[in-house]
Amino acid sequence: MENFTFDGASRVIFGKGAEKNLTSEIKRLGGKKVFLHYGMGSIKKSGLYDKVIKLLKDGGFEVIEQGGVKPNPVISHVREGIKICRNAKADIILAIGGGSVIDSAKAIAVGVPYSGDVWDFAESKAVPQTALPIGVILTIPAAGSETSRYSVVTNEDGMWKRDVVNENNDLIRPKFAILNPEFTLNLPPFETACGVVDILAHVMERYFSRTTNVDLSDKLCEAVMKSVIKNGPVVFKEPGNYDARAEIMWAGSVAHNDLIGMGRGWDFVSHRVGMELSAMYDIAHGESLTIAFPAWMKYMYKLYPVIFAKFAVKVFNIDNDFDSIEKTAFAGIKAVESFYKGLNMPISLTEAKVPLDKFEVLAEKCDKIGNIKKIDKKDVLEILKLAT
Repeated sequence: MENFTFDGASRVIFGKGAEKNLTSEIKRLGGKKVFLHYGMGSIKKSGLYDKVIKLLKDGGFEVIEQGGVKPNPVISHVREGIKICRNAKADIILAIGGGSVIDSAKAIAVGVPYSGDVWDFAESKAVPQTALPIGVILTIPAAGSETSRYSVVTNEDGMWKRDVVNENNDLIRPKFAILNPEFTLNLPPFETACGVVDILAHVMERYFSRTTNVDLSDKLCEAVMKSVIKNGPVVFKEPGNYDARAEIMWAGSVAHNDLIGMGRGWDFVSHRVGMELSAMYDIAHGESLTIAFPAWMKYMYKLYPVIFAKFAVKVFNIDNDFDSIEKTAFAGIKAVESFYKGLNMPISLTEAKVPLDKFEVLAEKCDKIGNIKKIDKKDVLEILKLAT
């Protein structure tokens, strides 16, 4: 096990009626002027917007707002939000939505007190020293951004999709997250499926690691993955099933708040390839992962078959083929593809109707990251070929 520092700084208020704690949480942080950040209007259709506005007004808070955050949030919208926040002298940000909204809010939080351009952080030209506090009301379990220290935004100039804060930095970890599974009961099937595969992918990125002597975190990862695999199809087929929705919502936070990955190397090649696919072709992040992950697995499993075979046996209950560990490992890959298909998600670029014309450009954008193997441009091109 590797050395680590863990600080799970986000306060989670979970369950039915959790939003009733909103005003007390903001007051606890000393907030008076709330910058309300949200997406394309679904919270208004659901009635959540009106409920939150009433809570804030009754609590005596001044509210400034910016909606319109799109899936795959863009830096131009972040810059606009920074200006609004500064002009209004907002002292706390409240993000209502899923990962895109929360990631956008995080970028605004570090951008407001910074004198330069917020994209400087993504390019490692500067490291944020301070940020506005962030609170979250989660409506789409997926990205885990509600309790994480990560924020991914796309720069339209070149369509670069990057972590806004490249350094390990808890400044942007939300101070509180309100998780009421009732807010997810009416999610459309596609958004539900995208969330489920993103949660599973976050755990897999940590699980496929060369680090040894990590028995505890191995078992934590396996438990979260098995729960997602069990409850994912349930929420897909029974959208009103509160108990299954609750399991998925909590799994999303646990999967990406760093706890299950402590003391071990992380891979995240599939996420890097997926991020660039979603930036270049504007496909959903979940789609990009169901395309990239099986291709990455097929490219990598022979390099380190033990961990892939262990995944097949421990997570998907596949019988171990003692005559061929590689056959066991490959059976696990096929099980992942079958799980994705059961959620009506594409497992190839062709199925997703993604053009096969920019492999070179995409490969250039993928960093030399990875734990099973540090990838280079050649590796990415081979992974993309397997994804066709």
